[in-house]
Amino acid sequence: MTTSPGRPDLLDGPPPTKLTLDPAAAKALDAGETAETVAGRFPDSSLAWAMLAERALEAGAAVTAYAYARTGYHRGLDQLRRAGWHGHGPIPWSHEANQGFLRALAALSRAAAAIGEAEEAARCRDFLADSDPEAAEVLGLKT
Repeated sequence: MTTSPGRPDLLDGPPPTKLTLDPAAAKALDAGETAETVAGRFPDSSLAWAMLAERALEAGAAVTAYAYARTGYHRGLDQLRRAGWHGHGPIPWSHEANQGFLRALAALSRAAAAIGEAEEAARCRDFLADSDPEAAEVLGLKT
């Protein structure tokens, strides 16, 4: 939306941030490589770290899940900043390349809750919902 030709409406907020899909990591995961192998070969892959965190949560290994999720979260933050994100604004779930970061964020919220870090769990849950309410819905962390 613009207020006049060439001038953006500053009330609209920042545009959505869309990460670049890591074709190497995606190809490796699609080819059936394990998340451990992919994380080792492509340590910037938030998706691989998120998958490891999700699996650890399912196994009841909350501390391990927390470590994996935090790694995926921080790798994703680095990528978001390189993509022009300034700490706020939409990170759409519908953009496939964003899903690894959003899954890591959801896993971090769950793992934090599992180890008794209620404030961190709430912060991550709120961050997820602020990034994209659809992501919070799909990942089961509605606020």
